[in-house]
Amino acid sequence: MAYDFYMPARVVGGEGVVIAQSAMFSRFGKKCVVVTGGTGAVKSGALADLEIAFAKENIEYKIYNKIGENPLVTSCREAGLIAAEFGADFLVGIGGGSALDAVKAAAVFAANPDLGAEEVYRMNYENSPLPTIGIGTTSGTGSEISAVSVLTDTKGVKRSIKGDFGYFNLVFADWRYTVSCPMGVTVSTALDAFMHAAEGWLGPKCNEPASAFAAECLPKIYFYLKKFLADGELPDEKGREVLYHASLSAGFTLNYCGTLFPHPVGYILTEHYGIPHGRACAAFFDRLMEKAEKYAPERAQSLITLLGDTKENIVYTLKTLAGCSDIVITEERAAELIKRWSAIPKNFECTPGGYTPQEAAEALVLLSK
Repeated sequence: MAYDFYMPARVVGGEGVVIAQSAMFSRFGKKCVVVTGGTGAVKSGALADLEIAFAKENIEYKIYNKIGENPLVTSCREAGLIAAEFGADFLVGIGGGSALDAVKAAAVFAANPDLGAEEVYRMNYENSPLPTIGIGTTSGTGSEISAVSVLTDTKGVKRSIKGDFGYFNLVFADWRYTVSCPMGVTVSTALDAFMHAAEGWLGPKCNEPASAFAAECLPKIYFYLKKFLADGELPDEKGREVLYHASLSAGFTLNYCGTLFPHPVGYILTEHYGIPHGRACAAFFDRLMEKAEKYAPERAQSLITLLGDTKENIVYTLKTLAGCSDIVITEERAAELIKRWSAIPKNFECTPGGYTPQEAAEALVLLSK
């Protein structure tokens, strides 16, 4: 069996790990810019812990807290320029996927302040990005341990950058920071983690190591997805811990296998209809299973067996939690939306049986049917 498995992000986990392992920050320098959203880092308690750690280590810092959902490449550049002017030695990202993806790009701009906002997509930089540390506050992104950063460009389109520079130099993993997530975020990020692992499971790159990570997390995430649908209640502390660590396992699968068509098609729902990313991807799970049952039947059946439920129940759970059935997209509108794919994305090529822009248009039209 031949494979190439590279995941260099160092993950240090445990309750209170940011303060307990504060000396690890000093390895990266004495000046830092912290990149966050408006409230999550504060509500989660992660920022307070970081400030205690920085005080212990005499690290000087500035906070950039203007990262919103689906981070703008222009905001990333602004954070990077602040870091460059400040003379930062490293950057820390605190938050869900938006803040974690943003700090990766900000580190590029910090080391290359003359780089234009759109030039970050070239992924060929004169200077290596500054070191980055990630502190996740949601259970779903996978950004902690993947090399991808998804940014919204100046035209409002979600596009990704990827490379070894996209791996965090260090990740602090403390599930307690997810407790403050409200129901909507909790459900959407769980759906995102589920889709990371499920798309990886059904894709052509899913070898034994990637399958092991997916098999470890998929039943756990699905258990809580069913609970969300059944009782509409937030998970208890045990559930929070399970979901957070399951999301990291899903992130390992994501990092190795990549994603299939639900991700790029889901971007359309996020960009044009304001649907959170995890829900947007899960809205196409039924179409993905149709393709898999036809072109990768053994993997499709093994996924159903792994989840311990019927295909009908699994599809119903994912589609209901995605909540996109009220989005009505006409054939004409769908045809306009898919013009972005002048070339077939890799996510389409890796989908069992392949996927075409026309099929994507059909999936958009069928959302409400």
